[in-house]
Amino acid sequence: MSNSSKFVWHVLARMRGNSRRAAILFSGRRERARHNRDPLPPGQRPQDILAVLLLTVGIAVVAFDVPTYPWLRSLPGEYRAAFRTFTDIGKADWILVSTGLCCLFLLALDAGRYAFRLRMAIGAVFTYAAFIFYSVAATGLLAIAFKWSLGRARPKLYEEVGPVRFDFLAFDGTFTSFPSGHSTTVAALATALAFIFPAYRWLIIVAGFWLAFSRVMVGAHYPSDVIAGTLLGMTFTFFTVRAMARRRIGFHLSSSGKIVPNMNVLSAKACVRAVWQVLRGQRGADRVEAEPPAADTTERTSA
Repeated sequence: MSNSSKFVWHVLARMRGNSRRAAILFSGRRERARHNRDPLPPGQRPQDILAVLLLTVGIAVVAFDVPTYPWLRSLPGEYRAAFRTFTDIGKADWILVSTGLCCLFLLALDAGRYAFRLRMAIGAVFTYAAFIFYSVAATGLLAIAFKWSLGRARPKLYEEVGPVRFDFLAFDGTFTSFPSGHSTTVAALATALAFIFPAYRWLIIVAGFWLAFSRVMVGAHYPSDVIAGTLLGMTFTFFTVRAMARRRIGFHLSSSGKIVPNMNVLSAKACVRAVWQVLRGQRGADRVEAEPPAADTTERTSA
């Protein structure tokens, strides 16, 4: 077997071992989750979220979907062109590829040989990247299942069939408007980032709003499609991060019941500083083992 083949098999074995350890860690937190079953406050319970979904989507269908398409046609073409420049940020492919490759790369590392701050940074980045990957992938699959089964006509068919035409199980690309897949992805990503970086929460929310709203401005979806997709992405990601917080994986529940990241600002800055120093060659990456006392020194002391 060549050296390159040995190296590949060695990396794959390390990835399997790290994956097994991560799975054991997650499964070992189930007992902790059982003892941390605080009831959800009003507004966060599934029935409350369903009520919000029915209310907001219903209002949007009645009040906003009908006039939206004629209003868009009355706007100058520069408006649509401006929103088309960034609307595809809501595609899930670049998010899944980047976070997936990040997780695979970190799984291939021998993290145990690195210094404490580097191991802390590797664990945090892997946890949050896997969290984003799972949230975006799962909500994307749910959105695909809903839109292909419900079969709502897209806005480009407005003049032919109107804004509320549903053709269940049509399996036609022009009947996949509800919910918006881009808005689902944006909401899942924005919700995850808002929990990971709480200091930038409002900036993330505003950016997510305009990304989701761009689907209406480019004529790809009705407002109710965007609202439904946004609620789907937010709700799934919220319950995912809450499940992680109950197990103290990446997050934890504070004394007031809020979900906060395990790594505070000072620890994050220390980890970033350590990684930067290693990249610049100002410090070594490996952990420093404590040297055992020399035998001759011990003998002199005892004498």
